[in-house]
Amino acid sequence: MKTIKIAIVGLFLIIANTAQSQVSINVNIGTPPVWGPVGYTEMEYYYLPDIQCYYDVRASQFIYFGGSTWVRSRHLPRQYRNYDLYGGYKVVLNDYHGRTPYVYFDRHKTKYYKGYHGAPQRPYKARPVYGYNDRRHDNHKNHKHYDKHDRHDRHDDHDHGHGRR
Repeated sequence: MKTIKIAIVGLFLIIANTAQSQVSINVNIGTPPVWGPVGYTEMEYYYLPDIQCYYDVRASQFIYFGGSTWVRSRHLPRQYRNYDLYGGYKVVLNDYHGRTPYVYFDRHKTKYYKGYHGAPQRPYKARPVYGYNDRRHDNHKNHKHYDKHDRHDRHDDHDHGHGRR
């Protein structure tokens, strides 16, 4: 009888530990980027009005219109490679849960026009400060760095048979 009670308590502890591990895993998925605004816990997407694109927090990908289709990429498109993610305003989309926030693009584009700024935002981490001699200030080097990642990032899901963006 004592053995059965010990087995039941042991089984209960194993089940409780497994449930707690699953909760911890779910909480840690979708860490906001360092440039994301502080103070939001239940968000999946940001809308960036200045460049009219989305950022998927869970997948760590930008979503932008690439001419004929919506593109997902770990990098912004070339025309926005120098966009200031720390200084640009991020609209936190709390009311959308799914994979295609751009189905509301017309609504977002109108409500959050280019240049839109709501309440002041503070990023999770301060903007990196580079020294005077740091090569990241050299635009030519910055472009090469971007191109290198654009060509070799195998995790990007943005080719879709339409060529590189």
